[in-house]
Amino acid sequence: MSLSSIFARIVALIGTIALSLRRLQGAAPEPAWGPAPTIPAAKPQGAIPTLKMPTARGWSDGERPTAAPGLKVNGFATGLKHPRWIEVLPNGDVLVAEATQGAGPIRNVFQYAMQATMLRAAALGVSANRITLLRDRDGDGFAEKRATFMEGLNQPFGMALVGNTLYVGNADGVVAFPYRAGADRITAAGPKLVTFRPGGHWTRSLLPSADGRKLFAGVGSFTNIADDGMEVEEGRACVYELDLAAGTSRIFAGGLRNAVGLAWEPKTGVLWTVVNERDGLGDETPPDYLTSVREGGFYGWPYCYWGQTVDDRVPQDPAMVAKAITPDYALGGHTASLGLCWMPAGTLPGFPEGMAIGQHGSWNRSTLSGYKVVFVPFENGRPSGPARDILSGFLAPDETESYGRPVGVALGPDGSLLVADDVGDVIWRVTAA
Repeated sequence: MSLSSIFARIVALIGTIALSLRRLQGAAPEPAWGPAPTIPAAKPQGAIPTLKMPTARGWSDGERPTAAPGLKVNGFATGLKHPRWIEVLPNGDVLVAEATQGAGPIRNVFQYAMQATMLRAAALGVSANRITLLRDRDGDGFAEKRATFMEGLNQPFGMALVGNTLYVGNADGVVAFPYRAGADRITAAGPKLVTFRPGGHWTRSLLPSADGRKLFAGVGSFTNIADDGMEVEEGRACVYELDLAAGTSRIFAGGLRNAVGLAWEPKTGVLWTVVNERDGLGDETPPDYLTSVREGGFYGWPYCYWGQTVDDRVPQDPAMVAKAITPDYALGGHTASLGLCWMPAGTLPGFPEGMAIGQHGSWNRSTLSGYKVVFVPFENGRPSGPARDILSGFLAPDETESYGRPVGVALGPDGSLLVADDVGDVIWRVTAA
């Protein structure tokens, strides 16, 4: 056995002991969900945060997630390489961004343990750095045509087609490429519209405005709670607004630790996002959340969470805390809610209008959370009731293995719901049973 393997086992043992001790501290808290969640008091975890992540197993032949009653699920495309995000084009073509986080420098024992755990969970590796084109020509719910649409990208994630331009959110910025309807491939170079600092939270989701004049982009923080100072966080933990005609960009809203999925609520025209909150304070503290995004709004990171609850681990700025906005809807602690799309009423039987959310699943809690696709109903432009499962069964009952992990969600060209699964390497398609 190599020294690195021995060290990894020692670190894992330390983490297991820390996890067991935290479980002895009391009963598991109630899940923090909804517009007025009960959030337990913070219990800072110190130098060895809770570290628990299932081993990536994938799906065996014939296995699939569990669909809610009245629904069924099938594999729209299989055999991909870490599919993360989906963009459906007006002609019915489906684009899938395939990308993976790469290993970074290791500066302490916890980072070593974290990277070893992420490798085992298939959350770290060599990135495909491509976008794949899928087509279902005969309408049978399976994409029989597959082609490499773009390659040589830098951790591509968000995609948005506006007119004859396809915008791609790379880790280091947004790039514009010329697009022709029905094209099988893009090889032309494109200009970079805005540059982002890579590393840390690297996903760059994109969403155009209804009139096609603006493009919104989510940019996550570099660290958990500005651990390396605020200078390295400049231009991060926010949602950007790009003015496509003027060629300018600005921060639209800030204090959002890792805003990933973006979606419009169609009746009000308000922008919504799902945000991954900070780690190291407990199983349900604080919850990830779904929130409307106000122009010029500040949502608390890193100074505070869920409104103005101060994080004592962070050097404070009382003026920033005073203006922190309370999010709209809690999604449970550390669920890693990433995917987001508006789902009109009738898309799936028995589901009203609302938001579909892909929950990638937790690592920083003693009992795992997330690992499912959920739905939050809306009424009059606001969340209006408890969340419901659309897909579950991505996690083994004993929490040791994951068969899949949901990420991006999108409405398919046939009105179905498409779900990117980056451990199963599948795009799932959800329809009426």
